[in-house]
Amino acid sequence: MIFPAIDLQNGQSVRLFQGDFNQRTLIEQSPAVQAENFEKAHVGYLHLVDLDGAKTGKPQNATVITSIRQAFSGLLELGGGIRNLATVDYYLDLGIDRVIIGSAALSDPTFVKTALKKYGPNKIVIGIDGQNGEVAVNGWVEQTQTKMTSLIAQIAAAGAKVFIVTDVSRDGTLTGPNFDLLAKLQRQFDNCTIVASGGIRNLTDIKQLQQYQIKDVIVGKALFVGGISLKEIAEVNASVS
Repeated sequence: MIFPAIDLQNGQSVRLFQGDFNQRTLIEQSPAVQAENFEKAHVGYLHLVDLDGAKTGKPQNATVITSIRQAFSGLLELGGGIRNLATVDYYLDLGIDRVIIGSAALSDPTFVKTALKKYGPNKIVIGIDGQNGEVAVNGWVEQTQTKMTSLIAQIAAAGAKVFIVTDVSRDGTLTGPNFDLLAKLQRQFDNCTIVASGGIRNLTDIKQLQQYQIKDVIVGKALFVGGISLKEIAEVNASVS
């Protein structure tokens, strides 16, 4: 599946370059309008990130997220600032289909295990961000020396099945995804779904990822510069759903 992405900052839809909060491009003043366009295009899936939440560690765009949920009827996943069970409960009660736990996967594994036990791997998705195969946290502001492979192995053992992997150095650059990293992770964790995020330019990149058994992809900047269209996304998703 292809998930078009909306990144939220100060109630607006933006795109960052390599996760840099100082290098932002305004996409849409009203993210709900974007969500309505996705709904009309029948893309079926939407990836949503609360950038302010990721940076501060708690939800910051709840009102906008509510309006997006009301505008979009497909599968909606959300990450950014989800650091405790109360936030997980809140977003799932709001109608979010699955929540993405990122930084807390490293800092609070007990919370992740509890969330997985309570809701299962279809509701709890793990976001693994970083570069050079090592994890970054807190809105990508802090780079750690923890290996992605180590963190995925630990959380997979606790029951997680879906891991969204973002190479920060590729995100927003349109230079292509990190094929080597993604293929390696999918081979190593063949019982899990590795979701590709960061750098994806077009359908050619997506088809190459599929050759590595990576079937789920998040598309951000390429959608807004014309590398891929909503029509193409809808056609791909319809063909595999």
